[in-house]
Amino acid sequence: MKVRIINQSNNPLPQYATAGSSGMDLRAFINEPVQLKPLERTLIPTGLFIELPNGYEAQIRPRSGLAVKQGITCLNTPGTIDADYRGEIKIILINLSNETQSVHSGDRIAQMVIQKVEHIEWESAELLEQTQRNAGGFGSTGKH
Repeated sequence: MKVRIINQSNNPLPQYATAGSSGMDLRAFINEPVQLKPLERTLIPTGLFIELPNGYEAQIRPRSGLAVKQGITCLNTPGTIDADYRGEIKIILINLSNETQSVHSGDRIAQMVIQKVEHIEWESAELLEQTQRNAGGFGSTGKH
């Protein structure tokens, strides 16, 4: 599937790192480094604009290496970019470490996964089909 993209940054286009990768790395496009204090969050631009076909979304997810090494992760995860959004892709980052962390232009800050989306129609009901689990949630299946 081809997706139209505008790249206003000086970074390469997002790409899959390996043949089995689900996500493509997104890079920061900023004029100067951003210092993120502990528990501070900020919005980081990428310089990317995309045109997804109807029936698809782009999910924005954290990068595991950034999270484990620097304590930086994405909020609102996974973030959703709808097919009809044409604005710049921006990433909400938060520093969950105990130290100030720096984000530089060109740093890989998140990953983007393209997914198919189904639209549904609600069907009102008085009862739902019973299952073994039923309403059990929040740890109801125990520790195994």
